[in-house]
Amino acid sequence: MDTEKLYYSDPYQTRFSARVLDCVQLKKGYGVILDKTCFYPEGGGQPGDRGMLNDIPVTDTHERDGQVLHYTAEPVAVGTEVAGEIDWARRFDLMQQHSGEHMVSGVIHRIYGYNNVGFHLGADMVTIDFSGELTEQQLRQVEQEVNGMIWENRQVKCWYPDQETLHNLPYRSKKALTGAVRICEIPGADICACCGTHVRYTGEIGLVKLLSVEKFHGGVRVEMLSGKRAYGYLTAIADQNRLVSQTLSAKVMETARAVNALASELEARKQQIYAMETERFEEKANQLRGQGNVLVQMEGLSADGVRRAAIAIQETCGGRAAVFSGNDIEGYKYAVGLPNGDLRDWVREMNAALRGRGGGKPGFVQGSVAAKWEEIAAFLQEH
Repeated sequence: MDTEKLYYSDPYQTRFSARVLDCVQLKKGYGVILDKTCFYPEGGGQPGDRGMLNDIPVTDTHERDGQVLHYTAEPVAVGTEVAGEIDWARRFDLMQQHSGEHMVSGVIHRIYGYNNVGFHLGADMVTIDFSGELTEQQLRQVEQEVNGMIWENRQVKCWYPDQETLHNLPYRSKKALTGAVRICEIPGADICACCGTHVRYTGEIGLVKLLSVEKFHGGVRVEMLSGKRAYGYLTAIADQNRLVSQTLSAKVMETARAVNALASELEARKQQIYAMETERFEEKANQLRGQGNVLVQMEGLSADGVRRAAIAIQETCGGRAAVFSGNDIEGYKYAVGLPNGDLRDWVREMNAALRGRGGGKPGFVQGSVAAKWEEIAAFLQEH
């Protein structure tokens, strides 16, 4: 006996009473089968509903051979009557995302002829994969058209047309379909075969925001949000932008200009520091000219700075140039150079002795150690 699918006759129904037909043991928990249900099972890219059967949580919902399995952690007695209630806030969010995705996919198909070849309705983000390439400007125009139709509050129609009507409908589908086909139509936006739940009117979607586009498998992948998710995302961005404007003493609509100015200033400072470091390294290299194996401790260097210092010193010292930067609490970064030499066995022994990690080419190695300076100095003096 197939489960009567109440979510098709009324996707806004949240509570119902049903009889338990079966309760099957699964690898984890149980699958409760009812004679009827409001719980939508995972399908068509839309996740399954969650909610309650009496006081037992339903953690997921799937369909198997026409029957809907309600996943629970404990069994429910066969033949009993249960009161079911879906998590409506989550369901409505999924309906907003799904209906919004249909409108975007339909408009792109109408304008550019591209097919939706992949759809993922995640907990945080919605992604759609299209069969052709789209620019950010093209997506901005799609977004404007879709939102215009949303605000016109067009009616969404989901139904099973007869075979003759279906044959004449220009509907989208990822694969050839036979038998009864459920169609979701949003006038002017989309006609698509779909088994999911949708809003009654586009105005309930509220807003669609296309967030990003990147090349993917010969086409593009688009990230988008609809409804309450889009509102929350844009509110978070506005809050972040307000903090940036306060930090930079810039007007809210001028933060990009202020950040670019700050980035340019930072880059100039980096170049200045780089030049000063280079001069410092060259001066140190000249001081150590001809001294053979040397151990140098230099404060405040990045890993790249340590590397550059070792390269400069190895050219003049005439032996092994070992440069360390750090402190006894946080450890030390190191770079060691020995032109025309082989440091690989030596660095393995050092890492073992000084609780370090790293390596490199025969004549140049770098990494970090967790030892104190006295330990470092003693090891290099003996080796």
